[in-house]
Amino acid sequence: MAKHIRNMDELSKALQPVMLGMVGEMADRVEQTLNYFLQEYYNSYDPVYYRRLNDFLHSVVKVEPKVVGNKVVASVFIDTDSMNNYYNATGEQVAAFANEGTHGGTIPGNNTPHVWDDTLKETVDNGELLKLAIEYLKSQGFSVRN
Repeated sequence: MAKHIRNMDELSKALQPVMLGMVGEMADRVEQTLNYFLQEYYNSYDPVYYRRLNDFLHSVVKVEPKVVGNKVVASVFIDTDSMNNYYNATGEQVAAFANEGTHGGTIPGNNTPHVWDDTLKETVDNGELLKLAIEYLKSQGFSVRN
């Protein structure tokens, strides 16, 4: 059914469900990619001196999309506050080590990813999220040229 839109506020309101869905799919992709690189990070090193609690492995949080002002936003992040069981390291330090490709800040793993940087490379930098956004808009009946 055709919608009659008379002003920018009505256009914004009409597009809101589409934008929420699109941003939600993009956040899902970032979350999946971040979880993949976290698993690869864990796979790259087998600790000899300690038993893993897997707090870091399960630290990814995705906040569902919401309207903020005239934008739709979602967040995907590592909840460093949930990682409070590490000996001589904060959750922020553990996340920083993982993004440097080290375990404990000094031990390189076997083909260790740089968790957050690699996630950005595989979603934002390579155009994956843009491609996903275009596909989503086309699936909703929008004509999109790229």
